Amino acid sequence: MMKLIAVINVVAWAGFWSFGYIALSAGTGSDSQITTAAILAAFGAGIGLWTYFQLVRHAEETGYAKRSNRVELGHQEPNGESV
Repeated sequence: MMKLIAVINVVAWAGFWSFGYIALSAGTGSDSQITTAAILAAFGAGIGLWTYFQLVRHAEETGYAKRSNRVELGHQEPNGESV
């Protein structure tokens, strides 16, 4: 499953960069082309970020990557103040 998510990640980022370039380099007379390319680039960026975060989460859970520095919720007092 993670290999599929990794492939989707690569394809999504490729779409983001490709359609982002088209949106930025399109002529001023083609508003529909700019809009379509910008929407596709935003969609590629969203899917790319989501898959990237899924891959990072999986890498931390399996021990492949070091867990990030986070404060655990057990260190807080019941009234919401930290020790």
